[in-house]
Amino acid sequence: MKSVKISLQMAQNVKEFVKIVQDYPYEIDLKSDKYVVDAKSILGIFSLDLSKPLVVEIHADDCQDLIDELKKFA
Repeated sequence: MKSVKISLQMAQNVKEFVKIVQDYPYEIDLKSDKYVVDAKSILGIFSLDLSKPLVVEIHADDCQDLIDELKKFA
C-alpha cells in the first residue's frame, strides 16, 4: 500500500480526480482525519472536508503511474 497527500478544493478537481482513479483496477481510498471513503465515489469525496489536505491510499505496490498522474493535485 502506498500513500500520497493531495488537495481537492474545487469541484472541478474532484471530478478530474475521480475520472483518473476510475481507470485503475485496484482499490483506492481517500482519508480525511478519521473518515475514509472510496476514492472512486464522487459523492463520498464530497462528504469529506475538502478544505483540508487528503491522503490517497492505494492498495497496490505497482502504482507509480497513478502516483505520477496525481502529482497535479499535490
